[in-house]
Amino acid sequence: MQMEELLKFLTYQDATVVDALQKIDKNAQGILFVVDKDDRLIGSITDGDIRRWLIKTGDLQAEISSLMNKTPKFLYSYNMGDYREFLKRYSIRTAPVLSATNEVVDIVFSGEGYEAKEKDTDTLKNVPVVIMAGGKGTRLYPYTKVLPKPLIPIGDIPIMERIIDKFRDYGVTNFYATLNYKKNMIKSYFADVMQNYTLKYVEEDEPLGTAGSLHLIEDEFDGPIIVTNCDIMIHADYADIYKHHIKSGNELTIVSALKNIVVPYGVIKSKEDGVITGMEEKPKLSYFVNTGMYVLNPELLKEIPKDTFYHMTDLSNDLLFQDRKVGMYPISEDSFLDMGEFEEMRRMEQKLDMKS
Repeated sequence: MQMEELLKFLTYQDATVVDALQKIDKNAQGILFVVDKDDRLIGSITDGDIRRWLIKTGDLQAEISSLMNKTPKFLYSYNMGDYREFLKRYSIRTAPVLSATNEVVDIVFSGEGYEAKEKDTDTLKNVPVVIMAGGKGTRLYPYTKVLPKPLIPIGDIPIMERIIDKFRDYGVTNFYATLNYKKNMIKSYFADVMQNYTLKYVEEDEPLGTAGSLHLIEDEFDGPIIVTNCDIMIHADYADIYKHHIKSGNELTIVSALKNIVVPYGVIKSKEDGVITGMEEKPKLSYFVNTGMYVLNPELLKEIPKDTFYHMTDLSNDLLFQDRKVGMYPISEDSFLDMGEFEEMRRMEQKLDMKS
């Protein structure tokens, strides 16, 4: 492995959680190996480690030394043997290769690829998924003057079909779509392509917001349901999101993505009398944003007001006001793709290795 490629997998123990998450995004393998100033291995950190840390503490600026695994598995370069057997024995996909003095000189992979872990057939087989597909998509005008937002293609496949295909990887067969704007075009399209799953339509007479139409669903559910906007793609383990919701005891879980914003100026810090105390060049601000994907307990459907414009954010705020449990499932910035604006739509196409 070339040094430039190797550096994508290495970090120092004083790196922050935000920095580590961004670097994991770039190497697309879900892991970093932590080294000291002499490039000797001292630990490892995965996206799962970071997610558990963020759920527990919410601290984005902590140094990764606080959460890294200090006893990672590794091989020596002079005694690698069949490294694939080594990876299989310890059920890992990636391992560092060390020199005799414990410097990281290479990385080996099982060959399965990081994305393989996302597909776990039938783990969500009996889970209903509601796709909020009734909006006008005003941010994508004039595209949406011709096509409803759910049918705008990413590559050559409409975004809503891509969302369904992603859930199908986990065995989901029971879909609902809330419709309003250009609903007949959506129904006509899926009448031709739908197979191996059911898609029931929930039709609004008037726009009811991202949650208001949920009370129109007549079916009863005996377990948590997943609700997602029709213009996003989430690259994460959907089964793990669902499992986390149940294990945490949340009534509502919001899938939340890291968002980094760089201020394109030097920022001045000051105190009274206009005295400058310091300057910071192009600081980076980090926040979690609502992706538009949720897991909610079925009892909440009965609490959504009827025939009222009501967003999922209204539901979450009402629950918080009542001191009820609303939680998040954090994902990285690069794992959240939003088609809502032209620039983001192009990024989505690039992420899916397609031409604009």
